Amino acid sequence: MKVLVVGANGTTGKQVVELLASSSQHQPYAMVREEEQKQAFEQQNVDVVLADLEKDVSEAVKGMDAVIFTAGSGGHTGDDKTIAVDQNGAKNVIDAAKKAGVKRFVMLSSMGTDAPEQGPDGLQLYLRAKAIADEYLKQSNLAYTIVRPGSLSDDKATGEIDVNTDIADKSETIPRADVAKVLVASLDEETTVGKTFEILSGKTEIEQAIQFAH
Repeated sequence: MKVLVVGANGTTGKQVVELLASSSQHQPYAMVREEEQKQAFEQQNVDVVLADLEKDVSEAVKGMDAVIFTAGSGGHTGDDKTIAVDQNGAKNVIDAAKKAGVKRFVMLSSMGTDAPEQGPDGLQLYLRAKAIADEYLKQSNLAYTIVRPGSLSDDKATGEIDVNTDIADKSETIPRADVAKVLVASLDEETTVGKTFEILSGKTEIEQAIQFAH
């Protein structure tokens, strides 16, 4: 499966690319915005697509079987960039994927997008932007999966998570490495199609946990 990783140069995106590259089933295409970002992926023998998600991405998605969207505006940008990337950029990629006949779309979202107004001060706009993008994806008729992790950490992957109703304490965290594994595993798990679910570190192996996501 040819998989376009949007936001490939981000911390989670890089790990998604590495997992796809080590898989015998998938061929990653790292979508980056800057020319100087290409070299690191080319050194790993990963195909690179140069595109800006705020502009025309039709060529980037052409010929792809799937998209994993990991892009984010980051914590150092203003409200305008949050809307441009997390909301409108996501919608732009969704539209292009739909026109190109992409089969699967896996979205990295965030816990709390179901009630942005209840989120922490400073995060409400971000959560609202993510919520709008998630809803747009749901209405797109693409075979989607939306993954909503809690607070991310740089801890080593455990390979085990909790999903939805198994989550007792939403103040817990989850390693980015495990989030990347969930995104990639969701590509091949048909039961995740049309599903939106929250994840945190837990006690169930990822492949098993996502089968019961709802």
